[in-house]
Amino acid sequence: MTKPAADTGTFTTTDDTLVLASVSSPVEAELLSTWLDQQRTRYPEATIDVVRLPPRNAPPAALAQLVEQLESGEDRSIVPVRVFWLPPAAGGRLSKLAGLVPGWDPYHPSERQQRRILRSDPRRARVVAGEAAKVSELRQQWRDTTVAENPRDFAHFVTRRAILAMERVAYRLLGPEYKSPRLVKPEMLASARFRAGLQEIPGATVEEAGKILDEMATGWSRLSVDLIPALAKALFSRGFDPQIDYDQYQVAAMRAALETYPAVLLWSHRSNLDSAVLTVALAENGLPKTHVFGGINMAFGLMGPLMRRSGVIFIRRSIGGDPLYKYVLKEYVGYLVEKRFNLSWSIEGTRSRTGKMLPPKLGLLSFVADAYLEGRCDDILLQPVSITFDQLHEIAEYAAYARGAEKKPEGFSWLYNFIKAQGERNYGKIYVRFPEAVSMREYLGVPHGPMMHDEAAKRLALQKMSFEVAWRILQSTPMTATGLVSALLLATHGVALTLDQLHHTLQDSLDYLERKQTPMSTSALRLRTPEGVRAAVDALSNGHPVTRVDGGREPVWRIAPEHEHAAAFYRNSVIHAFLETSIVELALAHARHVDGDRLAAFWAQAMRLRDLLKFDFYFADSATFRANIAEEMAWHTAWEAHVAAGGEQIDAILYAKRPLMSDAMLRVFFEAYEIVADVLRDAPAEIGEKELTQLALGVGRQYVAQGRVRSSEPVSTLLFATARQVVADQHLLEPGAGLAERRIAFRRELRDVLRDFDHVAQIARKQFVARELESRHMLRG
Repeated sequence: MTKPAADTGTFTTTDDTLVLASVSSPVEAELLSTWLDQQRTRYPEATIDVVRLPPRNAPPAALAQLVEQLESGEDRSIVPVRVFWLPPAAGGRLSKLAGLVPGWDPYHPSERQQRRILRSDPRRARVVAGEAAKVSELRQQWRDTTVAENPRDFAHFVTRRAILAMERVAYRLLGPEYKSPRLVKPEMLASARFRAGLQEIPGATVEEAGKILDEMATGWSRLSVDLIPALAKALFSRGFDPQIDYDQYQVAAMRAALETYPAVLLWSHRSNLDSAVLTVALAENGLPKTHVFGGINMAFGLMGPLMRRSGVIFIRRSIGGDPLYKYVLKEYVGYLVEKRFNLSWSIEGTRSRTGKMLPPKLGLLSFVADAYLEGRCDDILLQPVSITFDQLHEIAEYAAYARGAEKKPEGFSWLYNFIKAQGERNYGKIYVRFPEAVSMREYLGVPHGPMMHDEAAKRLALQKMSFEVAWRILQSTPMTATGLVSALLLATHGVALTLDQLHHTLQDSLDYLERKQTPMSTSALRLRTPEGVRAAVDALSNGHPVTRVDGGREPVWRIAPEHEHAAAFYRNSVIHAFLETSIVELALAHARHVDGDRLAAFWAQAMRLRDLLKFDFYFADSATFRANIAEEMAWHTAWEAHVAAGGEQIDAILYAKRPLMSDAMLRVFFEAYEIVADVLRDAPAEIGEKELTQLALGVGRQYVAQGRVRSSEPVSTLLFATARQVVADQHLLEPGAGLAERRIAFRRELRDVLRDFDHVAQIARKQFVARELESRHMLRG
């Protein structure tokens, strides 16, 4: 077989060649006739027969001529040929959007437009020939891969191969981003592999499987490749800087990796804009498009067809009880991987409405792992993607969920309001990062290896892989000014700060992040100057979620109680950078009042806090976590001896530590745990989730009214959800001996932790006052 020269449309013939010509108009017929005359002149000794490529779902009579030609010789070469219309060389967003007008698809011009193109710009018309294949080779592939039954089925197989061969030439002409699956349903339904699996499902039929594929199958037209990124950018540019912030080194490394293996792009999910942002990011950097998995709840009205044409695969939310649906989805994923199409979805499975990453979901990932272990590709890359926003208008919705509101269904009114909200003000920049990919081969071993039949080992490997992806997302996510300022103002519990107070207090956090080489956004770096701080708080003012108070000697800024849940979303997006140092502070405060081996108590409490927080945050493995804690303490000379001494020496360590972050970052989580633990004092052993949440909301509101918690933030259905996981992990939601006593003991433990928060907060307050006095003294000087 030989490859055609795509730029000239020529091919090398054998003595006997059958050209399958795809023709849609008299103009194309003329172009193909001229091209065939050229080939016959060039190869006078060859026999070149021509058959028009039958359309999809052609009736038996339309296939008769092709069936006859395929029976005339096994050594005969089959060469698919068509006219490909290139789009205009020049054109920006307006010319792309013009493609929405009926009859103006530049890739499929009308006959009248074709004649005009030939007069004005004939280079846009290309006769392209797909890679040739012998009848014998095609027949063997047909027998090996499909349910081979009769000559007509073989003719259908040959037409599919011809279409796919011409598509490969087309995307080589246009670029890898134009590669799109074609003929998925007929290819899969004809597959012997697919049919064999179908027979193992009781009551399953090919017809029902076809209906499910119709619901799932997607792709993108060449026009949508041009249009969708332009539409997506127009959407988010209403409220954000149109220039996405990238790390170009990461982009180059990812581009090189994707040239070798198919990939699954796994992204952090904070907004309904995430998919649109990723679409633009891939297009702007010349990266291959991905199939994006999304909930079928988003396939409403015109959104369904539009998103399907942009590569979105809509799947049902719950598939466990439908073995046929689960099988078709698994095989569809395997088909796409085998054909080297890239996939994409949120690793968390849904949007995080708290601002921090949720635990990874393994469902779709297990299907990809199956495809790899079955040998459908040599390796698959799991590509982490971090998508971060300076601000989001959706946090008002998230704050309402935290207070107990129900999720509103998606529809046209929802879409209208979402688009409208995008244009209400400036939300800052969008940051996209592509850290190093994770190799599936590294975690699962070679295809057809022992893990293929060991479900427990495979699941453990998937968990490790997914956590590694999430960890890399977190480590590459840049700190934003929004998150740092929100954390600081939430820590004051409603007390307003001046610009100078904000500025000098933020410097300790910036020093720490710089020392840890944590990625930072431009807005965060600007916090080094008063002007940068002023820009950050002004952007958050007017209740978004900061309140600016004017009319005094100078403006001051605070977070009002009604905006605490919204601000928490931003604060939670930066907690991971301060998580281990916050645990250090609490472990030090705990060791201070322990009798006996205080150093051992320090380490034991650090590990205990890690265990309690494991449902809210990602942690390194135990050994690495201990090493990280030791590194956090290494800044203090002879820290172990001072911890062992206890009392004032531990206080001295805390006072010298910069910054003190535990109260700002973690207190609300333990307050939420303590509220749930309080509810459990007189609750039945197996209290339901909804009942527990409702009781916790009531007790939490009482705590706020009494001042028993510092703010309204811990009174949150979102925090109570993980608090319930914590108490379940402590075996406090199941009958057992001494349950009441164990519940009381756990609540007492949480209160002791909150006492440690109080102690660290008192020392942080002393630091703040001392710095204030120093600042005033310098001003007088």
